[in-house]
Amino acid sequence: MKITAAYTDLYQLSMAQVYFKTKPDGRAVFDYYYRSNPFDGGYAIFTGLENVLEILENLKFAESDLNFLKQHGFESAFLDYLKTFRFNGNIRSSREGDVVFPNRPILQVEANIIEAQIIETMLLNLLNFQTLIATKANRIRHSAKNATLLDMGLRRAHATGGYYASRAAIIGGFDGTSNVKAAEDFNISASGTMAHSFIQSYGDELQAFRDFAKVRPKNCVLLIDTYNTLRSGLQNAITVAKEMEEAGEQLLGVRLDSGDLAYLAKQTRKILDEANLGYVKIVASNQLDEYVIKSLKEQGAPIDIYGVGTNLVTGKPDAALGGVYKLSEFNGTPRIKLSENIIKVSLPYKKQVYRILDKNGMFYGADAVAMFTEGAVDYMEHPFDATKNMSLKGFDYEAVLQDVMTEGKKVSPSRTVTEIANYSKSRLEKLPEEYKRFQNPHIYKIGLSAQLKQERDKLVLKHKF
Repeated sequence: MKITAAYTDLYQLSMAQVYFKTKPDGRAVFDYYYRSNPFDGGYAIFTGLENVLEILENLKFAESDLNFLKQHGFESAFLDYLKTFRFNGNIRSSREGDVVFPNRPILQVEANIIEAQIIETMLLNLLNFQTLIATKANRIRHSAKNATLLDMGLRRAHATGGYYASRAAIIGGFDGTSNVKAAEDFNISASGTMAHSFIQSYGDELQAFRDFAKVRPKNCVLLIDTYNTLRSGLQNAITVAKEMEEAGEQLLGVRLDSGDLAYLAKQTRKILDEANLGYVKIVASNQLDEYVIKSLKEQGAPIDIYGVGTNLVTGKPDAALGGVYKLSEFNGTPRIKLSENIIKVSLPYKKQVYRILDKNGMFYGADAVAMFTEGAVDYMEHPFDATKNMSLKGFDYEAVLQDVMTEGKKVSPSRTVTEIANYSKSRLEKLPEEYKRFQNPHIYKIGLSAQLKQERDKLVLKHKF
């Protein structure tokens, strides 16, 4: 998708023009993070970074953008500046695909204040959405266990958001997508079956199946619920499967898209097996999500492939991740945002995040946030509860935020979507199961170094009325 620097909110440009006139050389540090886990879960899957970096390397205003801004009252000197606008800042970030948690920096931008402000909307747009969808996908993967998962949500997605939803679904653990453009651009597996309208257009279900299998014999899946699943669709599919065998081909599967999926899947499996078609897979779709799939698995439904659409690509029921982008330092001076809601009080200073590991290399269940100048710390405190603290002595740790862009140039190795998905899977394997529960997951601890908490508290007192 072609994105220019005008892919932003108007107020970003309004602020940028003021900066241009009053503090054009200001240097800012912004933190990207979110405040609560989506879906009442215990974690999120950080997704979208590669897209953001790729866009930033080539970000500029088109001539049509500048003409539009001129009509909205922006001054000619500022527009001249925007003609040569490029992002020349630095970004330090968690790796895409990593497991992340609330209220700790996931990504940090250090740049000229104008540049940092203009990129905010694009960055939030891509990271918030893809992180939400990848997390939903991973929850579905957790329920489906080893079954094949296919993204079939493009038609129900929020317009072109479906393009990035397909990418995020793969990173979250899906195996393929119906979205041809996303499959092409991101080099992921494309999958598809047929629509009820195809069968309806024939009138004769058996002939529809025969023609489809003849023209598309490879990976052929027949939709069997147009008229009567067990008495008509399945019987006709068996007839075609036998004819395919005679032609040296095999029917890949039959698809259930309505009715009692658990009952129909069990009956379908029984009848297929009796017909010596044990290799034919059962595909299920129709408003699936992690809870429905979990129930189907618990009922012993012999479903091999799940096609998930609406609930995946819309991130239902949350629909959005509340990721934010907050100024933490300006020209070397710490900045803080206060609120009556303590969870919305931001963290000042340029920072590093350390993930604590146990002796087996598993995630211990804690990330420590420290000032960038501190290095690793051996003690962390609860951000707001003075009675809660934790010694980190004897634990191993990882520095989470790494350089991914320096002076506007990407410095981290590029990875394919499949490589990011494999990395995400390896990180999730290090996260204990209690954090993956759907109901009342264990809370992952986020703590502050004593120095950072002390400096944060000083700023709170300084600015409190």
